[in-house]
Amino acid sequence: MDLSHLVTEQRNQRTMHLDQMSVEAFAQAMNAEDQRVPQQLQTILPQIAQAIKLITASFKQQGRLFYIGAGTSGRLGVLDAAECVPTFGTDPEMVQGLIAGGQKAMTMAVEGAEDRPALGEADLRTHQLQAQDAVVGISASGRTPYVIGGLDYAKSVGATTISIACTDQAAISAHAQLALEAPMGPEILTGSTRLKAGTAQKLILNMLSTGAMVGLGKVYKNLMVDVKPTNAKLVARSKRIIQQATGCSAEAAAKAFAAADQNVKLAIVMLLTDLPQAEANQRLQQADGFIGQAIKEE
Repeated sequence: MDLSHLVTEQRNQRTMHLDQMSVEAFAQAMNAEDQRVPQQLQTILPQIAQAIKLITASFKQQGRLFYIGAGTSGRLGVLDAAECVPTFGTDPEMVQGLIAGGQKAMTMAVEGAEDRPALGEADLRTHQLQAQDAVVGISASGRTPYVIGGLDYAKSVGATTISIACTDQAAISAHAQLALEAPMGPEILTGSTRLKAGTAQKLILNMLSTGAMVGLGKVYKNLMVDVKPTNAKLVARSKRIIQQATGCSAEAAAKAFAAADQNVKLAIVMLLTDLPQAEANQRLQQADGFIGQAIKEE
């Protein structure tokens, strides 16, 4: 297998003497390389915006979002999916991360798993992929067979397909409805795509999931109003969000939080409309969960 043409495998001319650098020089060099990531992503923001729209459309059809990848790429997808549950109060089924080799691959390499396209298809079949779902294939090198197999299967069932690669003219781009190519140049440590490439992937995933959740009404102004209060920290955050959204006192926020059965969004609408729980909830339902619409006077 010849990988020499891939930018992710090239040697970085700025760090040819990495092993001889002082710790301070190393930190400066790595920081300088990392600063290239957001600059490069700026060139594909229109495509990222289109990806957000496609994912949002899938959600509005009751579809799900699947991230598929291997190694670091797969782990980043699993991480982003897991964070949607506490941040946006989503059902765990709504956003899912699939990694070549399964759960075991989160902490150790599973030999050969990423090299088999059939495994990408099999994992999506296991989750009963439907046409209304969206699949985002993630591959730093842009050639991972597991991801290509998954994207091809997704396309065959009519699902939305999006690819993320950190090379240009990536192989996986031809297998997706929308291709996001973000070449980051050679890594500071040759071939270690958990570095700039991983950072780029994480930033893109942040935008995809957060942007789609904004489009579903899970954000009011810049507040995470669908946060799930699963621990003491998130309970405290929930009450603070209610205060920030309504300008009420801490005592009033706590009272509304309890009256709304710990539903932050509902508590906010109750306070801003001065309506009891049932009527405020009806307003929210009619507004498809958008607080801004729910609080407008009829």
